[in-house]
Amino acid sequence: MTQAALAMTTALRSSMEFSAPPAPDRAPAPPAKPSAPTGNHRRFPVWVLGIAAGLGLAAGAIYVPQGFVETTDDAYVQADTVSVVPKVSGYVTALHVTDNSRFNANDLLVEIDPRDFAVAVQSAEADLQSAQASKVKVTEQLAEQAHVIAAAQATVDSDRAQLQFAQQQLARYASLAKDGTGTQERWQQAVSDIGQRKAGLDHDQATLAAAQDQAGVLQSQSRQAEAAIVRQQAALAQARLNLSYTKIYAPMDGTVANRTVQTGNFVQPGQTLFSAVPTDVYVLANFKETQLALMRAGQKVLVRIDAFPDRRIDGHIDSFQRGTGSNFALLPPENATGNFVKVVQRVPVKIVLDDPTSALRGVAPGMSVEPTVTIAQPPRWVRPLLALIGDPAV
Repeated sequence: MTQAALAMTTALRSSMEFSAPPAPDRAPAPPAKPSAPTGNHRRFPVWVLGIAAGLGLAAGAIYVPQGFVETTDDAYVQADTVSVVPKVSGYVTALHVTDNSRFNANDLLVEIDPRDFAVAVQSAEADLQSAQASKVKVTEQLAEQAHVIAAAQATVDSDRAQLQFAQQQLARYASLAKDGTGTQERWQQAVSDIGQRKAGLDHDQATLAAAQDQAGVLQSQSRQAEAAIVRQQAALAQARLNLSYTKIYAPMDGTVANRTVQTGNFVQPGQTLFSAVPTDVYVLANFKETQLALMRAGQKVLVRIDAFPDRRIDGHIDSFQRGTGSNFALLPPENATGNFVKVVQRVPVKIVLDDPTSALRGVAPGMSVEPTVTIAQPPRWVRPLLALIGDPAV
């Protein structure tokens, strides 16, 4: 481009700038705000303060309750389950329950064929009647023997009286023979009569002794008969018991579980037919040994059930097991070895549920729970925080 063209272009731009319309009037600018302080005097945003408050509340919810409660997730529902077993063998003729059936105490559950046991009862009754008849027979023989003894005793008394009279006669005939008024033959006859009377007395005394000995034998037989009666009474009672065992009744209110018997099965004594799970249950919580310092029997417990998250059950501590769980294990630890690692032990704690039976419907043994034990009463300022986590101490 030539210098003349460059000068023309410059002049044209200058004229356009001077010919532009003036800008409209603007409002006066507001006064400038003082600048924020620099260095360490900066203001934190609101969201940072909110996060800090939330973290503080969370930390309080975690650590503050530890001074007032103890909890564990190593806890389970337990029940004193009873195994229903027969006492006698036989075929099952009737089964009045099925899987998961509910029953009440003294309800008839199982029936076993009773015919063999009914026959045994009849046989025992006959044996008892025989023993009682033997007792009656011996009693009558004793009464008869008493009369025999009385007769023998009367004979002996008669012999003694006759012997005494014979002795008097001998003395009289001896005196007569001595002064010559009596005959020698009469005196000899009196002497012979005394000998006969003595022999008769000895014979009758022996008969009396034999009768008395026979009474002793009969008394012994009477005692044997009494013992036989007692033995047969016991046999009859056992037979009736065996007959009653053919019907199995419910020991308490509960539910059938783990049933293995069917109608028509042959069962043996001691064979498990099914388990009777009682309605009343409790919780067995395995707390760490470091948690037991302030725990006492009677303290309140809030139980959360894993199967029912919205259901919470009240309870209290019943007792503590005298020994850790590992101490009663099948293979207890042997710490007297070269290598030892200290492990925090757990102690089973029995927790009794205070809610009525109707509130425990559906709570079965083996379910996992989380008990929370109140070990101290919290102050008022802590209670709102504990209420947020549903603590039982509130």
